[in-house]
Amino acid sequence: MKIGVAGVGRIGSMHAANLAALDEVDRLVLFDPAPGRAAAAAESLGGRAVAVDAVDDLVAADGVLVATPTDTHPGMVRRAIAAGTPVLCEKPLAPDLAATGTLVDEIEASGVPVLVGFQRRFDPATAELHRRLRSGEAGKVYLVRAVCNDHLPPPAEFIATSGGLFRDCLIHDLDAVPWLVGEPVTEVYASGSVLVDSAFEDVGDVDNAVVSLRFAGGAHALLSASRHDPVGYDCRLEVFAGGDTLSAGLDERTPLNAVEGPRPSDPWKSFTDRFHDAYVNEMKVFLDVIAGRAANPSPPRESLVSLRLAEACEESTRTGAPVRVETEVVA
Repeated sequence: MKIGVAGVGRIGSMHAANLAALDEVDRLVLFDPAPGRAAAAAESLGGRAVAVDAVDDLVAADGVLVATPTDTHPGMVRRAIAAGTPVLCEKPLAPDLAATGTLVDEIEASGVPVLVGFQRRFDPATAELHRRLRSGEAGKVYLVRAVCNDHLPPPAEFIATSGGLFRDCLIHDLDAVPWLVGEPVTEVYASGSVLVDSAFEDVGDVDNAVVSLRFAGGAHALLSASRHDPVGYDCRLEVFAGGDTLSAGLDERTPLNAVEGPRPSDPWKSFTDRFHDAYVNEMKVFLDVIAGRAANPSPPRESLVSLRLAEACEESTRTGAPVRVETEVVA
């Protein structure tokens, strides 16, 4: 297959390298609006990649991966589906809920496969957790706890353009947890603080937050996120259910120093470290979807749920009150 990659910054370069390592990929076509960046990325991949100057050269491929800045996602996706080319687009599809809804309608009308890059759906442990919960073997879900802590705060230039802690970081939990539980969320309560760096406050953001979700069946989820964890990158899920108690992301590399036990010898350092297998699997599944061998595990309409919840978190943080929501069931 020939796969186009739009945007070869940190995430796009990682995806390109993972794609280049797959036998099924014959050639990568790289595009980036920053002068010289695509050429440098292509050179680093040897003979497996070529840089191009036009988006039209991308959409002529068998599939396109979109990792350009968020405000360019809708245009890139529209160019691809107009050409009938399957897409894997980094989250979010569009900057806000209204624009995302419009784009989702267009994607569905086109019939072209579009995957949204929520990598935790491709994480082997999280996928197995999903299977056990949805099969019913774990019993009725009582409570989900999720932790997502960056090891080091992001650079100042990223803070200003990230979209905020709820849309940039917690958006992954707001996608994964409803996907695991399989029920609509009916109420959101969120609270945030600036404890790490005043640069977050300067752009109206927070660097630590907690979120409570209430599901239609009465189960709850407690989510927390921080932009700084001195031990390492911590991302894990715990599920308390009627037939089992389960976790994903709790192992010898989890950055927790237990006072009564051993310290982790090699804590996770970043999200790309922690989710390496998930990102590789994401590329494999994308190729399977292109080839018609697999169903889409992260369809665009489901991404509306996490974005709606992120907006509710922002509203709750501003008002200090719970927010009633109506979300769809996530498949």
